[in-house]
Amino acid sequence: MIDYDELEDLALKNKPKLIIAGWSSYPRDLDYKRFREIADKSGSLLLADIAHPSGLIAAGLYSNPIPFCDFVTTTTHKTLRGPRGGMIMTKEEHSKIINSRVFPGTQGGPLMNTIAAKAVAFNEALTDSFKDYQKQVLVNSRLLASILIDKGFDCITGGTDTHLVLLDLRGSGVTGKEGEEALASAGITTNKNAIPFDPLPPSVASGIRIGTPGITTRGMKEDEIGQIAELISKVLSDCNNEGLLSSCKKEVNDLCSRFPIYPNLL
Repeated sequence: MIDYDELEDLALKNKPKLIIAGWSSYPRDLDYKRFREIADKSGSLLLADIAHPSGLIAAGLYSNPIPFCDFVTTTTHKTLRGPRGGMIMTKEEHSKIINSRVFPGTQGGPLMNTIAAKAVAFNEALTDSFKDYQKQVLVNSRLLASILIDKGFDCITGGTDTHLVLLDLRGSGVTGKEGEEALASAGITTNKNAIPFDPLPPSVASGIRIGTPGITTRGMKEDEIGQIAELISKVLSDCNNEGLLSSCKKEVNDLCSRFPIYPNLL
């Protein structure tokens, strides 16, 4: 877990111009109010990157950084479930310099279809059905973490407050790279992922990151999470068993066929 006292000590010692509060694989909530207090003490600006939890924030299920931060950045895909793109939110006093750095400095011509898709995604995020979806994302991720822990896997921080689960595979004798490749062979998409104080380089890594938004969008719930956890456990426990990987892949395909991505178009 984040040690906010150490964070404050480091900020007061180093006096950074900018403190960034954000993550790509931290499965817990952040205390943005505490970040703000630390930034004020160290004379720093504060930026929150919410690329991963933005959909959870929109649904009111994760701490909102906007009241506390000078800048908030996010992608518009991931949990927000929109098109691939990004967004910068900032205080009025910083808007001119942000705009001048974005265009013409880094941004090319606008993609009007993507802009329209963002508008559709933002409108969807205001609906009750979107909030229900995000609630199920959390139910699924917490259940997945719980089952994998019961099966003997080490889950970083002992659980999750978010849509993702980060496993430490060091006790299993399997690297993150090996686990990712074996799971992919079985039809399960994950990411190898560094863990805190990882002894292996990021290209190999000691962890696996698993997310639940995709399967939740397809309509999978608790029963399916149990099946998925069982498959993940089997594969990671016997990565080199080609017969097992093949049988797991068939089970994955059968599961996915029951939850098509676009059922209304079939």
